[in-house]
Amino acid sequence: MLTVLVVLPTAALFLRVLDDVSTQRDDTELKQQGVEYLVALAPLISALADSQSQSLQGVTAEPASLTSAVARVADADGRLGQTLGTETRWTDLRDKIGRLPTVTGNSQTIYQAHVEVGDLALQLYSEVRENSQLNMDTQNDIWYLQESVTVNMPETVTAVSRMSDLANMVAAASGRAAKSALQVQLGIEVAAVQDGVAELTDNLQAAADDTESSTLAGNTVNNLDSFRRGVEAANRGANFGGEPDVSTLVTAQSTLSTALSALATVLLKEMSTLLDERMDELNYRQIEAWALLGVAVVLILLATFWARGSASAPATRSADAGQTSRDVSVHVDGQSGQSGPAAGTYGGAGNPYDQVPGYGDASNYGNGSAGRERSGALR
Repeated sequence: MLTVLVVLPTAALFLRVLDDVSTQRDDTELKQQGVEYLVALAPLISALADSQSQSLQGVTAEPASLTSAVARVADADGRLGQTLGTETRWTDLRDKIGRLPTVTGNSQTIYQAHVEVGDLALQLYSEVRENSQLNMDTQNDIWYLQESVTVNMPETVTAVSRMSDLANMVAAASGRAAKSALQVQLGIEVAAVQDGVAELTDNLQAAADDTESSTLAGNTVNNLDSFRRGVEAANRGANFGGEPDVSTLVTAQSTLSTALSALATVLLKEMSTLLDERMDELNYRQIEAWALLGVAVVLILLATFWARGSASAPATRSADAGQTSRDVSVHVDGQSGQSGPAAGTYGGAGNPYDQVPGYGDASNYGNGSAGRERSGALR
């Protein structure tokens, strides 16, 4: 009973620890799958930007970069889509990407078709981010990194692409009303680019300030500078309020695409490393908990057996002592042959001072010289 009363609370405590560790491991594994999906999704944004620019220039064929990006995301969604709940959204996005080459009409129609697809791509980023629970991570560096990768970078690249194309559309617009409407849209995208770069810079700085990674700060700074230079070049080429510089925009688009790929690779690798380290620590804690549980059970069982052995030893000695006492008593009584004093004596036959008088002895009657007659008082 004592063993049960001690083992059950101990086992319950360790099982609770193991359950907590198991929950954290499942959470970390889900986030690792989210990062894996993001690795495949990152090239899609820049590929859609290329497709939009080429379509506005009259190229109807799908760019090779977009075909490759779609294939990578399709593979990732086939492996991870059910777990991350992205299958429906990716299917819708893929269908609309496939219909882009068939879109006809003026530049505004083509532009709006690509805007719809770009928004769906950004929503897919949000879906991966939320369903993998990366946006719920309590570790500061991971949270800031996922915010940069899933929100700031894709939104900024999409805004830069739209800004560049709208600048060209403003320059090509013939009507005053159409030009004014496009100028409004261009101004919105220019502001979105500025806000996106500022937020990206702040988040990456916060991640570098609060991390144990020895490589995050150095890798982030170099690639972030390249990314920002590409955005600044795009801003100069768009020349908001004036005539756009087409050659500058083309160069900026290429620079930005390369910088995006490098920065996304670095940030996703850093996130993956941090999550791998967390998983290793959780695996160690799980093994440690099982080992401690086993040691605790063994110690409790040993203590129980020792206590039972200690309790039975006094009882055995007491029984042996009682048996010895009875044996001694029997042995002493057996030497006397009876249980009381000898008959006719007080205090036993061997006591010379306590002899019983021989009153009424027949040899004393009628022999005056041999005995005395009893007195009348005695009679």
